Amino acid sequence: MLTRLRALTKAWTAIVPLLAVVLLILTWGRNLPGAAVVLVTVILAGSVLAAVHHAEVVAHRVGEPFGSLVLAIAVTVIEVALIVTLMVDGGAKSATLARDTVFAAVMITCNGVVGLSLLVASIRHGTAVFNAEGTGAALATVATLSTLSLVLPTFTTSKPGPEFSGVQLTFAALSSLVLYGLFVTTQTVRHRDYFLPITRQGEVITREEHAERPPARVAWASLGLLGMALIGVVGLAKGVSPTIESGVASAGLHHAVVGVIIALLVLLPETIAALRSARRDRVQTSLNLALGSAMASIGLTIPAVALASIWLPGPLILGLGSTHMLLLLLTVVVSSLTVVPGRATPLQAGVHLVVFAAYLELAVNP
Repeated sequence: MLTRLRALTKAWTAIVPLLAVVLLILTWGRNLPGAAVVLVTVILAGSVLAAVHHAEVVAHRVGEPFGSLVLAIAVTVIEVALIVTLMVDGGAKSATLARDTVFAAVMITCNGVVGLSLLVASIRHGTAVFNAEGTGAALATVATLSTLSLVLPTFTTSKPGPEFSGVQLTFAALSSLVLYGLFVTTQTVRHRDYFLPITRQGEVITREEHAERPPARVAWASLGLLGMALIGVVGLAKGVSPTIESGVASAGLHHAVVGVIIALLVLLPETIAALRSARRDRVQTSLNLALGSAMASIGLTIPAVALASIWLPGPLILGLGSTHMLLLLLTVVVSSLTVVPGRATPLQAGVHLVVFAAYLELAVNP
C-alpha cells in the first residue's frame, strides 16, 4: 500500500508539470471562458505543489544552501522573462511594471515569507534559530540593491521623473549583477557554512540524516520537471491575469492589486517550501529562500529590463513613491533588528506580518 502511494505521488508530480505546459501552449494569448479559468487555476495550483516537491528533491541531492538557491533562481529567471514579455507587449502600464513587480517581491519575501516562517518555527519549537552572519549578509545585499535600483531614481536629476539616465541605468544593472554574483559566491563557496541550518546549540547542520540522498538520475529528472512546473506557474498566472484584472476592477480596487496577486501566485512555490523548512526547524533554509528570492528578483530583473529598454519605446520608471519608500525603510530596520540576535519569537514574526499587511492595505487603498 505504501509503495503504491509513493508511486502515485511520483506520477502526479511528473504529470502535472507536463499538463501545465501543454495547457499554457493551448491558452497563450487567448481570452479564456469561465470553465477554462477554473481548469487553469486547478492546474496552476497543482504545478505549485509539484514545483515544491521537485525543488525539495533537488535540494536533498545537492544540499543546502544550493537547494534553496536553485528554487530562487529558477523562479526569478522565469519571472524576469514574464516581465520582459509583458513590457514588450507595450501599453502605458508597462512603464512601471518592473518596479511594481520587484517591489512586490521584496515586500512579499522579506515580510510575508519571513514573518510566516518565523511564526511557524517559533510556535512549533519555542523560538526560531538561524545564523545571524549569513542572514545579515543577505539582508545587507537586499537593502543595497533595493536602494540603488528603486530609491535613487526618485532623486536623480539627469532625467525628469523617477527615471534613470542611460548611464545611471547601466551602472545600476552592472552593480546588481556584481553584488548578486558576489553574494552567490559567498553563499556557495567562500562562506557556505554561514548559510547552513543550525541546531539550538549553535552547531551547523552540514547533512540531513533522516533520509538517503536521491540518485543523480532522479535529481536531474526533478530539475527538469521543476523548470517545467515553474514555467507553467508563471505562464498560467499570466493567462488568468485578465480575469483577475476584471475582478479587481469590478470590486473598485486599485490596479496595483493585480500586480500583488500575480506576484503572490508566482512566489507561492517558494513560500510553501519555506514554511515546510520552518516546520522542520530549518529556519535558515527558509530565510535563504526568502532573502535569496528578493535578491534574485532585483539582481536579475534590473539588468534584464535595462537591456530590454534599448528597444522598448516607452519610459522605464523604477523610482518608488514616498509611501513605498517608507515601507521599504521600515522593512530594512525591522529586518535588521530581527536578524541581529540570531533567534526570533512570535513577536518578531508578528511585526513582519503587520508590515506586510500594511503593504497589502495600501495596495488596496493607496
